[in-house]
Amino acid sequence: MKPKTLRSCLSKRARAMASFYARAFGPAILLLAGVTGAVASNAPSLCVIVPHFKDEYWLSVGYGLEQAADTAGAELLTFESGGYHSVERQIELLQTCLEAGSDAILLGAVSAHDEGLVDAVVAAEKRVPVLALVNELAAPGLSGWIGVDWRAMGGAVGEFLAARAQAEGRPLTAVLVTGPTESGWAPILDEGLAEGLAHSPVEIVATYRADTGLREQLREVEQALAEHLDVDVLIGSAPAIEGAMALIRRLPEGAHRPMLVATYISHSVLRGLRGGQVAMVPFDDPIAQGRAGVDLALRAISGESFPGLSGPVIVSVTTGTPDVQRIELSPSGFFPALQ
Repeated sequence: MKPKTLRSCLSKRARAMASFYARAFGPAILLLAGVTGAVASNAPSLCVIVPHFKDEYWLSVGYGLEQAADTAGAELLTFESGGYHSVERQIELLQTCLEAGSDAILLGAVSAHDEGLVDAVVAAEKRVPVLALVNELAAPGLSGWIGVDWRAMGGAVGEFLAARAQAEGRPLTAVLVTGPTESGWAPILDEGLAEGLAHSPVEIVATYRADTGLREQLREVEQALAEHLDVDVLIGSAPAIEGAMALIRRLPEGAHRPMLVATYISHSVLRGLRGGQVAMVPFDDPIAQGRAGVDLALRAISGESFPGLSGPVIVSVTTGTPDVQRIELSPSGFFPALQ
């Protein structure tokens, strides 16, 4: 399937007018139209590839990308890969971006280390700048990585739970529902979580993994709570916490309800924070990451590179604090324009 491009700066109405005046006034107006088209084609074109938009987190990243692109006058070609098990699809989309004439590529990688994906990225980098978006990508020569340290995200969760156990004066048990091992964030977050819990009386008794769509994560939450009826804490991805809130609301009065802690933000998690159903989340400002992605990609087209990680500061947000009201995510009903 050939991608739809956004190269034309003329609306249907404008093209109709151009056709009329071309017939009326001859070659001179055609020459003018040709000059106008040449100017329009100089708008930088950025290709964005994300794992999927089944996870609300990526909607806010997409919103930041579109905001920044509109401000800069850049064109966006946005593709979703279909999930964290769609490595081959991401490889195909890299080629699609190149064939579309994109000037830079922002890649939310579904795998940090897959050899085929890394090789495809290295090949693409020989033609245009490639920047990692949100997720880690172990490809040499990247022009930048926009995101936050997922180890620090996990560490923030671990430190919160360690402090909670100390405050309650008792050990806590927890289950973790998270993303796939091959993803460019979940195993890193797991390491940080373990570091944050080191020497604390908090024990993660089981870990469950799946793609981060709501259906897949809900299935893991159901299994986790069925196998660990009295667990104190459920630590989960944003879709896992969304599913857990729905399950817990249906429990009979007096039934055991574990504390819910999210490993990253989403619209559902934010509602849970504001309503008191979610105790804590590390906030990494996905809108700001999207904006930064466009900014750095445009600068990379001009020859700049950005070694290391570029992104916002992580803020640990707990329910009932003023920070909860200051969190901004994509507007209700927003969905990125996809190719």
